[in-house]
Amino acid sequence: QVQLVESGGGLVQPGGSLTLSCAATGWTGFRLGRYAVAWFRQAPGKEREGVSCINQNEDKSMVVDDVQGRFLVSRDNDKNTVYLRMNSLKPEDTGEYYCAALFEDLCDFDEFRDYADYWGQGTQVTVSS
Repeated sequence: QVQLVESGGGLVQPGGSLTLSCAATGWTGFRLGRYAVAWFRQAPGKEREGVSCINQNEDKSMVVDDVQGRFLVSRDNDKNTVYLRMNSLKPEDTGEYYCAALFEDLCDFDEFRDYADYWGQGTQVTVSS
């Protein structure tokens, strides 16, 4: 059974940095590199929103305007892992962060919401002084 496992969340002061990881586990034959992977976050009382995405071939990645210039998504297909590097964190970045994998070569948050093949359980990020 394949699972996506997020890690790297925690409590950080404003202006600090964190790197989240999304690792595929459970089956040695699984190749996360065949999937586009997106990061979502959900703040208390708010809807889950897309934050970043990277496609299968690593030639396309994107982050939303709110985190442009601060967040960077990358992947290491040999390790079956996708990363989200978050710099200059703000209190409004606080939330539960989830990764999702879609067996398509595209980055479209609506597609992920409706058709993602796998979702992780989330990792909490709290930005507070």
